[in-house]
Amino acid sequence: GKTNTTEKEFTFEYKAGRNHCVLKVPLQFPVQENVSDLHGRLMLLHRIPCFVENELKSKLLAFVEQETLEDYDRDAEAALQRLTNGDVDINKLTNLWAKAYTETTLEHARPEEASWDEDFADVYHELIHSPASETLLNLEHNYYVSVSELISERDMELKKLQERQAAEMDKVMQELGKTLSDHDVNTVAAQHFDAQQVLENKWASELKQVTGIQKQEYQEWVMKLHQDLHNPNNSTINEEIKVQSGQLAEAGEMGARLFEEQRQLEESFTIHLDFATVSKECTDFHFPRLSEQLDVVQQVVLYARAQRSSKQKEQPEMPKNGSGDDKSKSVERNSSNILPGEFYISRHSNLSEVHIVFHLCVDDNVRSGNLTARDPAIMGLRNILKVCCTHDITTITIPLLLVHDMSEEMTIPWCLKRAELVFKCVKGFMMEMASWDGGISRTVQFLVPQSISEEMFYQLSNMLPQIFRVSSTLTLTSKR
Repeated sequence: GKTNTTEKEFTFEYKAGRNHCVLKVPLQFPVQENVSDLHGRLMLLHRIPCFVENELKSKLLAFVEQETLEDYDRDAEAALQRLTNGDVDINKLTNLWAKAYTETTLEHARPEEASWDEDFADVYHELIHSPASETLLNLEHNYYVSVSELISERDMELKKLQERQAAEMDKVMQELGKTLSDHDVNTVAAQHFDAQQVLENKWASELKQVTGIQKQEYQEWVMKLHQDLHNPNNSTINEEIKVQSGQLAEAGEMGARLFEEQRQLEESFTIHLDFATVSKECTDFHFPRLSEQLDVVQQVVLYARAQRSSKQKEQPEMPKNGSGDDKSKSVERNSSNILPGEFYISRHSNLSEVHIVFHLCVDDNVRSGNLTARDPAIMGLRNILKVCCTHDITTITIPLLLVHDMSEEMTIPWCLKRAELVFKCVKGFMMEMASWDGGISRTVQFLVPQSISEEMFYQLSNMLPQIFRVSSTLTLTSKR
């Protein structure tokens, strides 16, 4: 409940020459601030002579302690009186006391249990650097083949559905204006959309079920293999590794029966370059599925927005001008959106040479030609590099133009200007990184869109050593 506060007056008397001085200060109990800080403020505000400083402090401490003890005694007496009168449930009270005691006393606290993910990571790290690594990789490949076959079946079924729907829509369009109206066409289109959603959700649920079973089987097998290696007398590691396709098919059928409508992600979490599709092509045995990671990100965003909103309400409103404010207001309408310059991270063990992906949020300004070093996208890039330094990420690949696909407005001058901006900003961030991590050697790779011309590629390549000033090696030889 809410703490009751009482006001008490602290009195301090002292002599300054022939003058008899009395200091009276009202204090709120229980005292929330540090008594030493309170003593310092009293000395400053009331211009107390320094020769009574220690005396004031000792009497202030004694007053606060005495009054606090009296308040505690008074509250205790009132609590005992309520207990005597039967106003409090004794059983409920003792349960609360026992819970509080066990949670705050170390000897009664539960020992920290090792996380399954941490144990599995340690075991996997040991096995992958042992002769058993080939066995692990073969098993992973077998699982990958099973998922690939399932994905091929899904794509084939979706293709057949789309072909049937296309033929049906052609027939409907031929009858438009004759026996069918626009409303009929819209009804058929809506039915087609619903059918596609049902089929996609069915296959998504089936893949989720299969990959979940694969992950569980794989982790359990790895742990058992580790135990067998440390206990050769009970070893079964020489058994042939087989993926029971029948079990996987059965799991798929179960998933088809149990599938449910999957909640679609917000547009702000849409991932480009078919990244989400690639990450689902094989089971991730170490990290949660991408959809689960995005759900966590969404919850964190909602919590952060709520915290930020509550703090803004506590602060006085400032006058706002300009069209940029209207834009920011439209973005803030949906609390689940992330803002330009913010980013989130996904972790993966099933992508080639990629363990962490930084998803940087940008707006349409990233395609304009007037991007500056203070743009949220550039500042977000700086924060990403800072995370790399603080979390021991030694290699990162950055899209040089901050886009993945070329468009009409991206002319040669546009590309050169954008590349120069990113090169110079990253160079500055790397120099700043030296103060963050003590100058540990790191690798930054720049990626250009695949559709860029060969001429433009060489121009950008020549720009790199000009900005970063790559020094050539000098070989010293002695003449005889």
